[in-house]
Amino acid sequence: MNNETGAAPSVPVITIAEAARHAGETVRLNGWLYNLRKSGKIVFPIIRDGSGLMQCVAVKSNLPEDVFEALKGLTQESSFTVTGKIRAEQRAIGGYELDVESAAIFQRVPEDRPYPITPKEHGVDFLMDHRHLWLRSRRQHAAIRVRHEVIKAIRDYFDSHGFTLVDTPIFTPAACEGTTTLFEVDYFEDEKVYLTQSGQLYNEANAMAFGNVYCFGPTFRAEKSKTRRHLTEFWMVEPEMAYADLEDVKRVAEELIVYIVGRVLENRREELKTLERDISKLESVKAPFPRISYDEAVKNLQGKGSEIQWGGDFGNTDETLLTEDWDRPVIIDRYPTEIKGFYFQPDAVRPELALGVDIIAPEGYGEIVGGGQRIHDLQLLEKRLEEHHLPREAFEWYLDLRRFGSVPHAGFGMGVERFVAWMCGLEHVRETIAYPRMLYRTRP
Repeated sequence: MNNETGAAPSVPVITIAEAARHAGETVRLNGWLYNLRKSGKIVFPIIRDGSGLMQCVAVKSNLPEDVFEALKGLTQESSFTVTGKIRAEQRAIGGYELDVESAAIFQRVPEDRPYPITPKEHGVDFLMDHRHLWLRSRRQHAAIRVRHEVIKAIRDYFDSHGFTLVDTPIFTPAACEGTTTLFEVDYFEDEKVYLTQSGQLYNEANAMAFGNVYCFGPTFRAEKSKTRRHLTEFWMVEPEMAYADLEDVKRVAEELIVYIVGRVLENRREELKTLERDISKLESVKAPFPRISYDEAVKNLQGKGSEIQWGGDFGNTDETLLTEDWDRPVIIDRYPTEIKGFYFQPDAVRPELALGVDIIAPEGYGEIVGGGQRIHDLQLLEKRLEEHHLPREAFEWYLDLRRFGSVPHAGFGMGVERFVAWMCGLEHVRETIAYPRMLYRTRP
């Protein structure tokens, strides 16, 4: 490492995002080389620090020769520190530049083994194999920033609407969303447990204790799916509400979606611009959302040439067709009981229908919310467990919720990755999480 020269101990260390507040001041930036231009006795290293990019101007006559030569010889992604004065420059990235007064190189990437991700085209497999480095690119960085905003908005919405965060377990003794997509794990003394498919069942218990609750964490589905909408490990927020019904689910989910979209538009315009997202598509997402029943949805699809029959679940193409007439998400309720989970409350008038609801995002992004009203009657729930061939002993605690102070209650789940893909206009959910886990990918 070269020792930095000429830097006063009192020089503040700032991030690039804070540059506007320090115009005219001498500051220090820590980061990595994003790009380097040379023009005779001036070099222009562009530094990135995770909060943004800034062009630095290093003039040979203003620097010790060894410092200038070190900057001139920087390679992509070398780590270094620069000290200098911030000044406004409209033509520069971010509107500011730094006139270099001193610098220190922490690690220069060797030329015989250069940074592997270059401006040339790389295949998806190559980029995914180097995901730990690909995250440094502007588009990937922007997508993760949008993800951060989505997650923060979710938490802010629930925290400001009287919901209590209660964490639910990752290891579970039984299935929540069907036994065919469970990841089985060897526990102690030959006991088998499973990675959670959903925190919902435990969250129902939490709701009976706290009223309105939410859990937020990783969930796992052993689906052998290779579609652009599926991961085997993904993050889901799941609110659950006591003394609530299907209409409460629709209301809260709609409010939440509108709130998140508004926050992304308010705080992540630059990231959306980097991603070349058509912002007008997001600006159209306002309440109220269109509301149709499952019956109406099937008729709608059949009129558009879909081969779906009543009783079937919607595929990706069906979901895309359902939203093509609207510029915002579509709320679809009252699905056939046969295609919904064992815990759904049946419709009082038409018991062959479950009081469930899905919200489908426009532009082909599919289901972003799924939920509904839960069974609160003990005998009916016992019957459903038997019909679904689920081991009663694993659900005795869940049945207790119907024995001791049962009330109508409802909730839903929202997958973060699909929501972020929609916000960013990304084709595949693999770019919405730092290290995606898919059917044939568990590394890096």
